Amino acid sequence: MSDLIQKLQWRYAAKKLNPAKVVPPEKINRILEAIRLTASSSGLQPYQVFVVTNPELLEKIKAVAWNQGQVADGSHLLVFAAWDNYTAERINMMFDLTNEVRNLKNEGWENYRQSLLNTYPQRDAEVNYQHAARQAYIGLGSALIAAAYEEVDSTPMEGFSPEAVDEILGLKTLGLRSVILLPLGYREEDKDWLVNLKKIRRSHDAFVTEMQ
Repeated sequence: MSDLIQKLQWRYAAKKLNPAKVVPPEKINRILEAIRLTASSSGLQPYQVFVVTNPELLEKIKAVAWNQGQVADGSHLLVFAAWDNYTAERINMMFDLTNEVRNLKNEGWENYRQSLLNTYPQRDAEVNYQHAARQAYIGLGSALIAAAYEEVDSTPMEGFSPEAVDEILGLKTLGLRSVILLPLGYREEDKDWLVNLKKIRRSHDAFVTEMQ
């Protein structure tokens, strides 16, 4: 665990990634697996991750992301895209998958399925999207930790036009909306003004309140 803490101290939101350095596939796959194994509300996993490496797509996304260089300079761009709504089909898909993998049907689990079916699809689509987007952020947290463990630089970005990214990647037809971007790559130390600055976080006592 002390190893992980050291790597979290090492990580920062890199401002300049080296376009000549490519993250090995095995590291990318482990980061993606960490995201896939992340917890989500009711186990629904209401988001998907798109891995963009196509240079033309990266340049198009960069243009609608305030021209932030990391988008195109990183070797991989992860796009977290949440369900645009909770539907009966989507809810049933995940509950059916659970029954199939576990090879059993549990009355309490089926009652829980019905409870969600009676609640989620009736809610406003925007309310459901915002809930799904929050689940994507849990996955983002896992990605940041996994990337640090792999000593891969990552820079989470909300500074982009979601509508434009949705159009570039054809997300609307898939019933998805982009939530956050995560470039992955390796820092270019001699061109990154932030690399040698101390990490700033509030102290443990200022950040954590223990109520015993």
